[in-house]
Amino acid sequence: MESGAVLAGLQPNYLLCPSRHSFVLLPPFFSTKTNFSALSLKNQTLSSLASTRQPLSYSIRRHATLSDTYSIQTDELADIDWDNLGFGFQPTDYMYIMKCTKGGNFSNGELQRFGKIELSPSAGILNYGQGLFEGLKAYRKEDGNILLFRPEENALRMRLGAERMCMPSPTVEQFVEAVKATVLANKRWVPPFGKGSLYIRPLLMGSGAVLGLAPAPEYTFLIYVSPVGNYFKEGLAPINLIVEHELHRATPGGTGGVKTIGNYAAVLKAQSAAKALGYSDVLYLDCVHKKYLEEVSSCNIFVVKDNIISTPAIKGTILPGITRKSIIDVARSQGFQVEERQVTVDELLEADEVFCTGTAVVLSPVGSITYRGKRVSYGNDGIGVVSQQLYSGLTRLQMGITEDTMNWTLELR
Repeated sequence: MESGAVLAGLQPNYLLCPSRHSFVLLPPFFSTKTNFSALSLKNQTLSSLASTRQPLSYSIRRHATLSDTYSIQTDELADIDWDNLGFGFQPTDYMYIMKCTKGGNFSNGELQRFGKIELSPSAGILNYGQGLFEGLKAYRKEDGNILLFRPEENALRMRLGAERMCMPSPTVEQFVEAVKATVLANKRWVPPFGKGSLYIRPLLMGSGAVLGLAPAPEYTFLIYVSPVGNYFKEGLAPINLIVEHELHRATPGGTGGVKTIGNYAAVLKAQSAAKALGYSDVLYLDCVHKKYLEEVSSCNIFVVKDNIISTPAIKGTILPGITRKSIIDVARSQGFQVEERQVTVDELLEADEVFCTGTAVVLSPVGSITYRGKRVSYGNDGIGVVSQQLYSGLTRLQMGITEDTMNWTLELR
């Protein structure tokens, strides 16, 4: 293949690869405010490209141009049942990979066809759990454009976690540009407006081989995506939680406040037992006094009493959720008083409403709490007034229905 003049611009290299159903020439992604020339192919048929097993590597830069023999469109949606999306993994077309060595900087990231990766059996992530992950979403607007929700916040949180886990991390700009590239390369997997979202999973891991306990010599930053629907099978219907008072998800001085991979394996035992009894998930208490709320397995908890919304303060054992942070700002903008403090289990049992927040769940109302055999229900088996108001306020913003006065969304055209 031949390319026209390519002006100097942003790096790194991205792969140009055939998709499952048609040859995809990756759309521009570095800036939503920059006009890009069309990308096209010269002197090769689509059938010959589709049969190529090796990806074709090109530097996609500002104003990149190729010959105009063919112009490839990727506007069609994937052929799946969009009306029945659950929260499960669906393989898509592309993933993003970038590497660096210990003490170095990340560079030369690239899009690759989604598939298996190779790791040494002695990789730091496999032996010592040196890894982090993030979660964020992309939504399709009514006009077909795609919105990202606060990706820079995920980038900042990953950098904080990487420092705690002795890992290098992509810059905020590298993180955001990689997310944009991955979403646009997989844009046919972004659900239609109102049908769900594209879940984006960035990973940062010690991929280099290490035998003794030490930071890995090499690190991999990887992003994959999957279209998703509701996290809980109940959807927006209230969920039922049980309070766990013996097992704990985090300890003071530990890693509960960062999104390290091992934090989540630790909750599986209690969560599995709770689900076997018919509960939706587990709410954990602090490990010292065993009376203060911490968080649910993968989301933050809020308690509503009168016009006051309370949530456990971030103090090192609770993940600083981005949806949590957003809900607090939305609530305050709607006139609610929000308190970040220690919240006791007794306050939980006397609340008017309870709800959870997280990237996966967005906002999920709690229908009942069971603590030491005592079950307390909230509302009339429906979503509470405050929960509904906050859910609507946030999701309408995320989906581009209302004006983004918070400047939280990033539109991809």
